[in-house]
Amino acid sequence: MAKVALITGVCGQDGSYLAELLLAKGYLVHGLKRRGSSFNHPRLEHILDPGYPNAENFRLHYSDLIDGTSLANLLKEVMPDEIYNLAAQSHVKVSFELPEYTAMATGMGALNLLEAIKAAGLMDKVRVYQASSSEMFGKVHEVPQKETTPFHPRSPYGAAKVYAYWIFVNYRESYNMFCSNGILFNHESPRRGETFVTRKITMAAARIKLGIQDCLFLGNMDSLRDWGHARDYVHAMWLILQHDKPDDFVIATGKMTSVRDFCQMSFTEMGLPLRFEGEGVNEVCIIASGKRAGQVVVRVSEKYFRPAEVDQLLGDPTKAKTLLGWDPSKLTSVEDLCKDMVNSDFMTAQEELDLKAKRKGRMPA
Repeated sequence: MAKVALITGVCGQDGSYLAELLLAKGYLVHGLKRRGSSFNHPRLEHILDPGYPNAENFRLHYSDLIDGTSLANLLKEVMPDEIYNLAAQSHVKVSFELPEYTAMATGMGALNLLEAIKAAGLMDKVRVYQASSSEMFGKVHEVPQKETTPFHPRSPYGAAKVYAYWIFVNYRESYNMFCSNGILFNHESPRRGETFVTRKITMAAARIKLGIQDCLFLGNMDSLRDWGHARDYVHAMWLILQHDKPDDFVIATGKMTSVRDFCQMSFTEMGLPLRFEGEGVNEVCIIASGKRAGQVVVRVSEKYFRPAEVDQLLGDPTKAKTLLGWDPSKLTSVEDLCKDMVNSDFMTAQEELDLKAKRKGRMPA
């Protein structure tokens, strides 16, 4: 009999890749989505197409992590073998503007899920994965960060994730539940939300190349992050729940890249190599050569600075490599990740231009 999985946050970047992975492995996959005024879930459209492999094994359900009753009812209906809790208010900058909602959705949502599992009588049956975050380390106490590194969150989002992490540990120790945390470092893809820094950069590089956009505004260019591909990281989520006992794992590449270098990679891929001038808020990125040499394409804006900055995050995946077979040497490199994202955004931007041209009657239909 096929395993049954429930994914909260299935409409997001990670949720869509995880749904693909589990369907390919023969799972019956149920996804939780919040009620909206439209059926807009673009990351899942290909899976919902009847022609997608195993599409008949994918189901969507309305529910919400802040509604414990609906969660319990859904769990009784679905009876999952595995639950992947990916739902959250996951934007760090936004969490400063919506701290209470972030605490409810990201922190208390994890508790509501665990209580719903108890109410549904699934404590001894289900394995549960919690999407923990490198943002929990915040003002880092050691480099690199591993499972034993103390947490020091620097945002409401990071603080909410710390609560979710520890409530999973608590229920594991208190009720002998199979509750595991994956402390995932930054992971990106062409499906990344458009307000996250990597996607802002790759979209801007493509749009500036095509003349749709003039300039990109960013915050701290010195920030260093351990960036991987979301497609690789959802495989780690699955591995964590296949382990013989519940545990907590850092999932990372073990390499850091600055925001500045990610800009350089993205614009270079579009044939627009950059040079950098100035420091701090006065730093600018300028096209270094070619017909557009001298054009300023990136500026720094204090608008995008966090109230409390996280300067660097670097994960140590040794435990995951040893116990799960998570091999960083086989992961998508940050260079290939960047190429994947910027070329995808270039195709989207080109389609946007073509559509506008058709509407103006300059191209045949």
